[in-house]
Amino acid sequence: MRLSFAALFLSVILLQLSSGGLGPLDALSGFALNFTTAQIGLLGSAHFLGFFIGCWWAPRLMGSVGHTRAFAAFTALGTMGILGHVLSNDPHVWTGLRVAQGICVAGCYTVVEAWLQAEVTNDNRGRAMGSYRIADLGASLVAQLLISVLEPAHYISYTLLAMICTGALLPLTLSRVSQPDIPDAPRLHPGLAWQRSPLAVAGVVVAALSGASFRMVGPIYGTGVGLETSQIALFLAAFVAGGALSQYPMGWLADKYDRRWVLIGMSGAAILSCAVTVAATGLPTTGIMLTAALFGLTTFPIYSISAAHAHDFAESHERVELSAALMFWFAAGAIAAPWIASLLIDAYGPPALFTMIAAGHAGLILFGLLRTRVRPVAEARTPYIYAPRTSFLVGRLLRQLRDRK
Repeated sequence: MRLSFAALFLSVILLQLSSGGLGPLDALSGFALNFTTAQIGLLGSAHFLGFFIGCWWAPRLMGSVGHTRAFAAFTALGTMGILGHVLSNDPHVWTGLRVAQGICVAGCYTVVEAWLQAEVTNDNRGRAMGSYRIADLGASLVAQLLISVLEPAHYISYTLLAMICTGALLPLTLSRVSQPDIPDAPRLHPGLAWQRSPLAVAGVVVAALSGASFRMVGPIYGTGVGLETSQIALFLAAFVAGGALSQYPMGWLADKYDRRWVLIGMSGAAILSCAVTVAATGLPTTGIMLTAALFGLTTFPIYSISAAHAHDFAESHERVELSAALMFWFAAGAIAAPWIASLLIDAYGPPALFTMIAAGHAGLILFGLLRTRVRPVAEARTPYIYAPRTSFLVGRLLRQLRDRK
């Protein structure tokens, strides 16, 4: 009997619960331990540095030791990265631990997606990917809510997350089925994305600027405007929920109209949501949560719209490498964004986070307007697909879905 999708999705859920909860917990714990804002931002940047390393290393490790052993190695590294927090209160030590956890996340997702690719067929690919997205986004939403019950800077909180991370081992390692064939590692050719669509590259970098900085530094903003820990959990969850709700309507717009104008419109809406969020600091809690949901609704789909726009100009055989190239640019932006955001918050206060994000979207609008004058609309358009930012191999899962006209 083949490994069921349920087992793979259970591993994804447990992995997302542990890693998704660690980011905001670290921010709140750093605040409680009197870390500087810059040091807290550096933790988020370190996570994405590890994520990039893991994306590059994981296919090669799978080729050496196989799927199951690679997954076990990455999970062990992630568990050590979480548990190590209780051994030291030094922010530099925590930075190294977050690199380890980032490697774990990218490595485990790479193994899961490689295994899922071997399991899906053309008949069940759409349903499998839909379930995969639900599992990933649903667990991400719950992970933000965990912050309301996890005490910052407490060993029980980190031990619980480490146990959840270790639990991700069970579905894959207890299976008796044979491992699938080892997929070839996609060639990392960042220039391919720029060759196919400079606007798509700008879009994924701005998506990283928005998402990575908000997820990693958002708790600092929430604390700065007076939210309690349980309210910060809802603040972050509202962001994820807004992003999930926007996928279908934004996908419909991106498939119906010129994607460049959809990106320009979304960036305009994102600037408006940033302005509303800054202005809403005096609102009651419900109002602040609604602004977070609006921010997620206007910023979350930008990566997927940018990816769809890039694939409109790509050949079928380029899709896997193009997906990896777009992931590279996202990771590059995500490494820098949290640290820069934390420096700005230190210098100008919590609203500087959204000022930075709004400036990034203003730049995307200007560049998008320029690109509309340079190149006409693509003749053949790929369907809009929610593209998870999980591993360089995710393009294999999405390739045939994009080739459906």
